[in-house]
Amino acid sequence: MKQSANRQEDRVIADASKQNWVDRYAPEGVQPYMKLSRVDRPIGTWLLLFPCWWALAMTAGVGELPDFTLLILFGIGAFIMRGAGCTLNDIADRNFDGKVERTKKRPIPSGQVSLIQAFFWLGLQCLIGLLVLVQFNNFAILVGVCSLVLVAIYPFAKRFTYWPQIFLGLAFNYGALLGWAATTGTITSASAALYVAGIFWTLGYDTIYAHQDKEDDILIGVKSTALRLGEATGVWLMAFYALTLILILFSGYLVGMSPLFYVGMAGAAAHLYWQLKSLDIHDGDKCLMLFKSNKTFGAIVFFAIAAGNFQINI
Repeated sequence: MKQSANRQEDRVIADASKQNWVDRYAPEGVQPYMKLSRVDRPIGTWLLLFPCWWALAMTAGVGELPDFTLLILFGIGAFIMRGAGCTLNDIADRNFDGKVERTKKRPIPSGQVSLIQAFFWLGLQCLIGLLVLVQFNNFAILVGVCSLVLVAIYPFAKRFTYWPQIFLGLAFNYGALLGWAATTGTITSASAALYVAGIFWTLGYDTIYAHQDKEDDILIGVKSTALRLGEATGVWLMAFYALTLILILFSGYLVGMSPLFYVGMAGAAAHLYWQLKSLDIHDGDKCLMLFKSNKTFGAIVFFAIAAGNFQINI
């Protein structure tokens, strides 16, 4: 029994929880595919989903909560397309991942999944994502299809720029535009501000995440903002997070959010301040913890926006 537990722990990928449900409960035959989609590490789904939900909440209307059906559809879409993006990333990085301690147990470099099987899994996820997308209006479908260009570029960005996090931000926060389009059939200056806010947010949290891999990245010759910014990371993060807050506030102002929105955003600002105060770029475990804490930031912003649709009498 102990030997079986040890074999299970040996399969756990470095940045996944030792108690993640995929390794503990999922059938062994499907575990590699779930790991290609990062089901064992759900934080990425939340980070992809929240900009979608922010837009749905901000366009709900005065005195209204966001449409529950759209919340569910975007939840499914974020889960599936995050999985597809991660599968594509693993296909693109298959010659690098085996050389990096944190990624050497991923399904492709560890031999659990062949390249052909990975492509098949990618296609299946894209098909499911398409089925979700066609539930929206025609303009939203067009907006969603355009995002595929950004999804395709990101896995290769680290080969040619020290700023691959910009491309991740462009892809990961596209839901702010798609959510707006699905609700209103338009893209406005407020939605653009929300989108750019998300890009700066991603620049912040993914730079923190990248500090876990900087030594390995140097060895294998790939680039990141962690390597570009180095010891100046803290100062840059202050700028990224400040712009995130300013642009979310500006977007809320443009749509006429109530004072409850600004109260909630004070809580979001406090959370980002805590991240900055807690940061130690030389402590990989702390970097991972702070990166994952951005799920809390995303949730605070979502509830702040939802509350901002309701007026209060003072």
